[in-house]
Order: sequence, then structure tokens, then C-alpha cells
Amino acid sequence: MLSIISFTRDAFLWCMSLVYLMAFASIYHQAPGLYGNDGILPIRNKFFQLQGMDTPEEAFYKNPTILWLVYRIGLNFQTGFDFVCLLGVLCSFICMVSKVLRDSFMFAALWLLYYSIYKAGQTFMWFQWDILLLEAGFLTIIVAPINILKWKDPKPRQHDAITMWLVKWLLFRLMFASGVVKLTSQCPTWWGLTALDWHYESQCIPTPLAWYMHHLPQWFNALSTAAVYVIEIVLPFLFFSPIRNLRIFSALMQIKLMTLIFLTGNYNFFNILTVVLTISLLDDKFFSKEQHKKTKIVKNELTRILSLCVSSVVYIAILYASIYYFDVKINSTNFSIKSRINFTEATFFKWLKGIMPFTIHLAVVSLISEIVAALYRCIIHEKSLVAKMWSTIQCVLISAVAIYMFTISLVPHTAVENTARNNLWPVVSEWHQKTDYLQITNSYGLFRRMTGVGGRPEIIIEGSNHEFKDWKAYEFHYKPGNLSVAPPFVAPHQPRLDWQMWFASLGSYNYNPWFLNLVYRLLQGKPEVMNLIGQSPFPDKPPKYIRAKRYTYHYTPYNSSKKDWWTRENEEEYLPIVHLEMKQFTDILTQTGLIQEDVSRPLDSGNDNIFLVKLLSVTRTYVEKLSAPLFVNSLVVTGVCLNFL
Repeated sequence: MLSIISFTRDAFLWCMSLVYLMAFASIYHQAPGLYGNDGILPIRNKFFQLQGMDTPEEAFYKNPTILWLVYRIGLNFQTGFDFVCLLGVLCSFICMVSKVLRDSFMFAALWLLYYSIYKAGQTFMWFQWDILLLEAGFLTIIVAPINILKWKDPKPRQHDAITMWLVKWLLFRLMFASGVVKLTSQCPTWWGLTALDWHYESQCIPTPLAWYMHHLPQWFNALSTAAVYVIEIVLPFLFFSPIRNLRIFSALMQIKLMTLIFLTGNYNFFNILTVVLTISLLDDKFFSKEQHKKTKIVKNELTRILSLCVSSVVYIAILYASIYYFDVKINSTNFSIKSRINFTEATFFKWLKGIMPFTIHLAVVSLISEIVAALYRCIIHEKSLVAKMWSTIQCVLISAVAIYMFTISLVPHTAVENTARNNLWPVVSEWHQKTDYLQITNSYGLFRRMTGVGGRPEIIIEGSNHEFKDWKAYEFHYKPGNLSVAPPFVAPHQPRLDWQMWFASLGSYNYNPWFLNLVYRLLQGKPEVMNLIGQSPFPDKPPKYIRAKRYTYHYTPYNSSKKDWWTRENEEEYLPIVHLEMKQFTDILTQTGLIQEDVSRPLDSGNDNIFLVKLLSVTRTYVEKLSAPLFVNSLVVTGVCLNFL
């Protein structure tokens, strides 16, 4: 008898294939404008700066990415990036539709491909969900079977519960850290339970539903913020519960939270990936796939009653603690529920200092129990002596890998509390440092501080052929600009330029050198970059001058008679007027490496593989006829349909 998660494991692997497909397809559609030779951050410039090796192989060992090696198949960096993305799309699509190919080798290839574009992606790939995908993707290599006999479906293994435990531990770290950092940041909005009063309006690319959520009563948003703390900080401890319904309950609550975030904000594949991680909390019975087996009815009934009693106590304790620590009170006068944080910062930091060692001890006990249970199954449930020995050997090896992965993950896990990190053995930090460049264990902390308090800052780029008049605004596909345009729904696609425009609005262009590169490409009228933005207000030729202004945007009032979705105020200069003949402007671009001398470089000398280059060009031509969300969603729907045919 095998562990009762064989179908669950397969479901996790299929869903990871889906997430990879979304990620690769999304970045591929944007690649020319972001990383092409005429893009915002040409990928060849980054590699020229790193180039100092005699061969691509030597460069690969120093800065591992497949893009160093595409030269060997007759491609340059630009076409090579397209090739890597399309190869990722193809491999992930195959994993979706073929169970026999959904193995460690294929997922290792997917991880290496995404790691390659991550290393080359620069600013536009520096998001927490990118490193989350890399870590989850690496664990998927361990979870997936080594299916050498491709003509047979891979069989479940006794140690599957151990590998899925690593996914559970990643989910715990992600959710627990995301909740804790909101309080350790000492952000007034999180401590005052007013964060959601600003979140729906100030997030990067809101959806239409966010407009309606923003206008909900303040007491409801405060209560929702308190619920977020409970879901992210308290409920993750139930992940390790031996009682099944507690694990299922905690999983469903995480899924509910991710669903609400997905519906109100365009966070690409992040919410979907987080939901995929919650599969580690489920089992085959949840999917109605558990094999029926004869058991003692009396024993099962006693176990069920005991579990029900313990679960009831836990639910009541969580409810009571939530009411007490958030001072929840019902106001019958105006039919509202008041809430506030009923503990001090000093109390919280004291609690955090004490709870961090407990999280580690809890995880150790949980992992050891999974290993012991797996070894027990190897010895008791396998029939022949050879099968027992082979299964035990596999279990021991996987256990060693799991212990190592857990150990090095303690470094990013304890990043939220200095005492816990300082108490780690020095060898743990050394092990983590040796693998840190691979991004296989990372620290997380989404929505650490609430931005856009008082209104969301928004950059509006304008162009003109006259320095003092006739300025026309560039309208982006997705980010707010035109006051009358409704917020879009674009997930799981991530428009990475729009996202970086949001980050740039929080500071100065001096700290976002890519922004000047963007302006330079607009002055040149590069079509690759214009595809990222939308229809140019200068269709015939690019403008002579460009400037950028920053406004403060707000949602229109709920009872507004206007059809606009936004209002804006507080106009200020973000970037002064620039043009191509402006020496100071071009000098900065030269320093950033965008403008370079035309020097022959061997690793970008040309596209010698005529057939492959032509194939990539034709593919790009057809893909560009589709919008990015339509392209990504079409691939997803096709893969899902083929899988269930």
C-alpha cells in the first residue's frame, strides 16, 4: 500500500506545468520590447558587460544561463532569448498533456530555462513571484518521478509524502513571512487596520472589481485586514496538524485569500502558484481518488470523534483569539463591526522572538514523522525483499535531500527575526551561501508596507514636436492613465513594463535608469517598445521632445455622476523635457550602456542558423498579432482541453 497522495502529487505536477506555461508565454510576448536589440534593456548589453571569457562554456560556469550557449546553435542573444522562452512554452505544454513526460528530467529542463531568463532579465524579472517560481520549480524536480521508461506511467513512491512536505514547508514560509512582515515593517496602515482603505486603489494594476471593493465601508476593510493576519500568521501552523480536517480548512482559507487577491489585482501567476502550493495540504480523498480499503469501523469511528473534538477546540480557540487580539465588537446601532489591534509592538516582537524557534522545532518534528512513516511503509507494505530494499534506499536518499533543503531554508526563514537567525549554526549559513545564487531557497514578504497612502502616484509620459505646446500623452495598455478607461483584467499575464512604471512612480528616474532608456526608445520610435505601450499618439514619426509628469490618482466616488473611473491631481514634473540632441541625456544613456560603440563581439556576431532564425521570426510574426493576455490564455485553454480529451 502506498501513501494516499499519489493523485495529489500528479495534480501538483500538472499545475506546476500550467504555471510554467503562463510564465514563459507571458515573458516571451514582451521579449522584443524589453530585451531586444532595440528594446529598453537590450540583453546583449548585459552579456557584453559580463563577457570576458574565451568560450561560452567558461562564461556559463561563471554566470550560469543557457543564453551563453545559444551561440553554439547559430543564434545571437536576442534570438536566443526567444528560443529559450519558446522552448519553455513547449516543454511546459508537453508536461501538461503528457503524464509519462511529466518527470524530473522535464522539470529540471523547465527550471533551468526559467533560471536562464531570470538571470538575464534584469530589472523586469526582479519580482518575488519569479524567485518563488524558481524555488517551487526546484522542489518540483524532487517531487516528480524519475521516469526512465517513458512508455509507462510513473508509479507512486513511498517517499512521495516527504517530497510533498518540502512544498508544504515552502508554503508555510511564504504565508507566515507575508503576514509577519506587515507588522515588523511598523507600517501605520497595517497596524491601524487601514491598509485595505488604500490597497485596492494603489496596487499596481487593479481590476474593475477593485473599484467596488475600495468603496466598501471602512469597518469592513478593517475586519478584512484582521482576517488577513489570521490567515497568514495563525492558520499556517495548521499545515502541520496530524488532523486532516484542520489541514483542509487551512488550505481552503489560503485558497480563498488568493482568489480574492486574484479577482481584485492583476498579480499574474503569483496567486495561482500559491494555490498550487496548497495542494501539498490535500490528499487523494479530497479529490475523491482514494482507493477503498477494509478498515476497522470501530477504530475509525473513535478516531473521527476524537479528531472532531480536537478540531472544534482549535476552531473555537482561533475564533476567541481573533476576537480578543483584534478587539472585535459588534455595533448594533449602525450594523457594523469594529476592530483594532489589541496588542503593542513590543508585545508582538516579543511573541515573534519566542515563536520563531517553535516554527523550526515544529517543522523538524513534522519532517521526521514523515520520514519515519515513509520508512515504515517501505518495510511493511512492500511485498518482496528486493522491493523493500529498493524502496528503502530511495527513501533514505530523498530524506537526505529533504533534510538538506530544509536546513538551508532556515536562513531565509529566520530573516524576519534577527535573534533566530543569529542562533543558527554557522554551517547552515555557509551551506545556504553556496547555493544562494541558484535561488532555490528565498525569503518572502509581500505587501510589506502600504504604498499610495493618500492616492496612487502615476507617471504620464508626453511627447510633442514643439517644446512649449501640443503635448500628447502615451496611453499604456494596462496601467492607469486615461481617466475614463476602466481597469483591465490581464492575469495571468504580467505586463512587466507597466509594473516597473508603478515602482518608478514611487521614486525618481535617477534610481530607475531603465526609464531613460524607455524615453530614448520612444524618441526613436522603436516599434518593439511601442508594442508594450499601445497605440502611439504620433503614428507617422516619433516626437522630437518627451517629458514625464507625475499625478496623484484616486478612484472616482461611488455616487459620482461622471463615467470616469479615476480622478487626478497634484501635477508635478517627473522628467524634464529631453530630446535626442541633448548631450546630458545621451551621456547618461552611454553610461548606462544603452548607447554603445559598434564594436564586433564574437558572441553576438550573427544568426548563422538560418532555418532556426526563420522559424523564430515566423513564430514571432504570428504571436504579435495577438494581445499578450489572449496569447497566454489561448495556450492555457488549449492545454487544459487537450489534457481532458
